[in-house]
Formats: sequence, structure tokens, C-alpha cells
Amino acid sequence: MSDQTPRTGDESARRPVRVRVPNPNPVVTIIIMGVTILSFILQNLLETLYGVDVLFAFGGKINAAILRWEVWRLVTPILLHVSVVHIAVNMYALFIIGRRLERFYGHRRFLLLYLLGAFGGNTLSFVLSSAPSLGASTAVFGLMGAEIVFIYQNRKLFGSARTRQALLNLGVILIINLTYGFLPGMNIDNMGHIGGFIGGLFFAWKGGPLLQFSGQEPFFDMVDSRKKGEILVASLVVVVGFTIIALIKFFSA
Repeated sequence: MSDQTPRTGDESARRPVRVRVPNPNPVVTIIIMGVTILSFILQNLLETLYGVDVLFAFGGKINAAILRWEVWRLVTPILLHVSVVHIAVNMYALFIIGRRLERFYGHRRFLLLYLLGAFGGNTLSFVLSSAPSLGASTAVFGLMGAEIVFIYQNRKLFGSARTRQALLNLGVILIINLTYGFLPGMNIDNMGHIGGFIGGLFFAWKGGPLLQFSGQEPFFDMVDSRKKGEILVASLVVVVGFTIIALIKFFSA
């Protein structure tokens, strides 16, 4: 619950209302973080035991392996990381953005968004970059793209000033991250970031929450008017679109 003060016809006459926000606990965000951290620990334990990064060998984005139809590698790299700093940065970003989005997306749709961002990012990296890669940033950039769409599509609820500020902040963060990735000597998979961003953006545009208030003053529920059929179509557009992009690589190899 959150207390808000609505405007009435008389600006001086205000009374508090109660607005109930759906899915207040970021359950899936926390679970994803836990699974990713456990995978990182196992990744390092196996590397210590065998002298080779076993999990990356079986789950990293390695183009030659994907061309052998090991297509799970278009998603599994989100569970693998190079270093403590690498996973810490990604998990921090996931926590910050995830806890904001999951409460409105709902648990299952948020997980779907995360996986679609991963799939889009790793697919574009597979097609446009020959370098091996790993990390959750493909999915995190998907969340970033979805948050931009979410704020824009619900701008009437947030107000013009807050919407402009939020979009400006996200735009600056996005530009800084992409620019940093293109600097000489940076070993960053920017194609993966761009693909994840596009995947999240496309899914959110037709599958993200469209919020409205339901109820009577002083008690309101914030509800999502997006139809389940639209969410399904949005998912298929992203999956089919990036699958076609991947197949171009297969047939041109």
C-alpha cells in the first residue's frame, strides 16, 4: 500500500487515498539473483577442480557450438560471469530495475521478459559478433528497454514532469553504457546489449502493463488492462523475429 494525495476540484481540499500496487514483492528478481549467484559459485568451483571453465564450455555463447545446434546457448550465458565485479554489477542492475518492474509486470510475465531479453541479446551477438561471451547483461538491457516503454505508455499516471525525468535518466544510463562498450580495448559484448534492449523494447510495447485505477475513493487498486492475447502475440513476435535472425546466420555459415 502507498499513501497518495489526489487532486480535487479545489486544490486546497485534499484527502489521502490508499492505492494498492500489485505484486509488491520482487520474488522472481530475488530467485533469479540467487540462481545466478549459485551458478557463478559452481562455475568457479568446477574451474578450480578441473582447470577449465566447465560451465562456460557447455553453456557460454560460443558461435561454433551454436552452429552445431546447441541452441540453449542463446539463453544460458545469463547464468555465467567472468568475475566477482562482473556479476556484482549485473546483479545490482537486476535488483534495481527488477524490483521496480516486477511489481507491475507480475512474476510470470517478468520472468518471460527477462528470458526474452536474454534470447534477443545472445541471438544478435551470435549473428553480429564472433567473440565468445557470457553474462546477464543481455537480459538486464532487456529490462531497461521494457522500463522505458513502461514509463512512456503510462505517462498519464506518472505525470509529464516525472516521465520526462525518468526517461532522461534511463536514456543517459543507456548511452553511457553503450558508449563505454564501444571504447577501444573494452571487452564488452555491445551487440548482446543492443539485442537484449531491442527484445525487451519490442515485448514491452505490446505485452507490457497498461495501468489504470479501479475502485472508489478513498481505496483504489492499480490494475493492468493489457489482454493476455496481446502478451502472447508480443512474446511470439520477439521469439520468431530473433529466430529468423539466427537462422540467417545458420544458412549463411
